[in-house]
Amino acid sequence: MKTLIINAQPDFRNNSHYSIKLQNLFLKKFNENFPDETVDLINLYEEKIPQLTTSELLGIWEKQAKHISLTPDQEQIYQINQKLINQFKSHHRIVIVSPLHNFNVTSKMKDYIDNVLVAHETFKYTPAGSVGLMTDDYKMMLLQASGSIYTNNDRYTPLEFSRMYLNGIFRELMGFDDFSIVRVQGLQTDGVNIDEAMAQAVNELDDKFTKFYN
Repeated sequence: MKTLIINAQPDFRNNSHYSIKLQNLFLKKFNENFPDETVDLINLYEEKIPQLTTSELLGIWEKQAKHISLTPDQEQIYQINQKLINQFKSHHRIVIVSPLHNFNVTSKMKDYIDNVLVAHETFKYTPAGSVGLMTDDYKMMLLQASGSIYTNNDRYTPLEFSRMYLNGIFRELMGFDDFSIVRVQGLQTDGVNIDEAMAQAVNELDDKFTKFYN
């Protein structure tokens, strides 16, 4: 069961970020439970991730539809796109590590999804609507850090778009079997004990890790 960690933290080299702490805890648990296996890791903010623009993906797909040859630069971008898709599809466990930026995923995470949410690769169109193709025991886990608390059923709860967005993309559109989230939250909220918030996240990870690999 191959695992891919997609690190969407812009400051991914800084181990003081709580999203990175969650990633390190996940890796520790993985190594304890699967000592003979390895995890593949992609840091989005140190990679070239093609964008959905006319000079990159949109322009490439338009040329391909018209059977027009790509420029060398476009061919290079297309090959990066294909590598991302193939890597994504070959891993049945996907872990996304991310802070919450303005209530949503980071910009590079959105670019990454634009590369892998592709018709005939991870979903297909039918007369009844789109159908996911990632149905062979694929699961996704989000390890998220946030300054506010989004589980109190208050004004902040419906503003946490990243969970709704990723759940919709992975489960509803691509057909993943499961979506789970482990949060360390309230990191910039008055009255929150950060050590307690982290301990709660550790407990959540302990619980959801087992289910993730069942």
